[in-house]
Amino acid sequence: MISREPTLERLDVARRLLLEPFGLDESDLIHTLSAIKAHKVDEADLYFQYTRAEGWSLEEGIVKTGSFSIDQGVGVRAVSGEKTAFAYSDDISLASLTDAAHTVRTIAAASKAARVKVPARKVAGSRSLYQDLDPIASLDSTQKVALLGRVETMARAKDPRVSQVMAGLASEYDVVLIARADGTLAADVRPLVRLSVTVIAEQNGRREMGSAGGGGRFGLDHFDDALAQSYVDEAVKAALTNLEARPAPAGEMSVVLGPGWPGILLHEAIGHGLEGDFNRKGSSAFSGRIGKRVAAKGVTVLDDGTLPDRRGSLNVDDEGNTSQRNVLIEDGILKGYIQDAMNARLMGVKPTGNGRRESYAHVPMPRMTNTYMLGGDKSPEEIVASLKKGLYATNFGGGQVDITSVSSSSPPRKRIGSKTARSNIL
Repeated sequence: MISREPTLERLDVARRLLLEPFGLDESDLIHTLSAIKAHKVDEADLYFQYTRAEGWSLEEGIVKTGSFSIDQGVGVRAVSGEKTAFAYSDDISLASLTDAAHTVRTIAAASKAARVKVPARKVAGSRSLYQDLDPIASLDSTQKVALLGRVETMARAKDPRVSQVMAGLASEYDVVLIARADGTLAADVRPLVRLSVTVIAEQNGRREMGSAGGGGRFGLDHFDDALAQSYVDEAVKAALTNLEARPAPAGEMSVVLGPGWPGILLHEAIGHGLEGDFNRKGSSAFSGRIGKRVAAKGVTVLDDGTLPDRRGSLNVDDEGNTSQRNVLIEDGILKGYIQDAMNARLMGVKPTGNGRRESYAHVPMPRMTNTYMLGGDKSPEEIVASLKKGLYATNFGGGQVDITSVSSSSPPRKRIGSKTARSNIL
């Protein structure tokens, strides 16, 4: 069997789901974009999306809830300078496209030419960071229920103090098609799954909770018994640790972050502050600081949308640009921001493959993919030993950040949410 180039395969999938059932083809997309470009807009695009999602949850030994949904639609956007006009519809039809095109093009004045030709088609660059599969179909219903049942059995067998187990299984099949006025045509097929487990442990009248889980862009069969057991071990360990925990002392002190979810601090306090729209508008603490020191030497922060199978990875972003490995901070020096097409154009730089949409009903914004800090030259033991007294934070459950309140010598302030796990005192 001859395998086809992956980009062309994804385009065929997108056509079958998003164009052919509604009597559309590429000529209709070109006609719609030409109608928008009849006015003097800087950018225009069409974003089609088909999403099928399923969820199962287990509690008290039985699957209590299940959900299934299908959503589809198209968003039509025109950009003129800093202004954006946007219309969307869950009715995918030529009439809807035409109406949306006539609506959004009013953002700019009409061109002298009655018709504007869209450049020749340019297919987005080829790559395959994850399989083009439907994860919902990777296990049948019986197997999904059995997986959740095994998770509960593992958790209860782990420790007699485990009194309740909640487990959830979620999967999503997302297909997108992007057509731009510069001739770019791109598509992506994005599987996404997650298995989560929460346990409640009781001891001497005290009840505490622990959670764990994981997922990515692969099928549900990825969750074998060994991986499920690792999630269970982590959740039970957290619950039992919390049973013995005492309140952390008040006051300012040094904090050592463990690997994994404590990275939410980097996501919130640094990642959001490096998104292009905030910096273009001057509302980020990092605005105007390219080339300046914003962190200690040895600190290198990346946003990388090219990691295979990771939940933040994308073959193309939601504007049809290929995702990239972007160095944001290198050895403490700010190197660049996360960019979508509009903010990149206005700031005089290139897009970084970070144009993200919440759905077809939303405009794209520059947002993160997989954001992380590279390891340094010190071992975890050395880092802990360097403190006489402080906190070792192994897990976080949520929070938010004010990216504007920062001085030139201090990092953005992070507020930890009420679900934050207790920290161990060193």
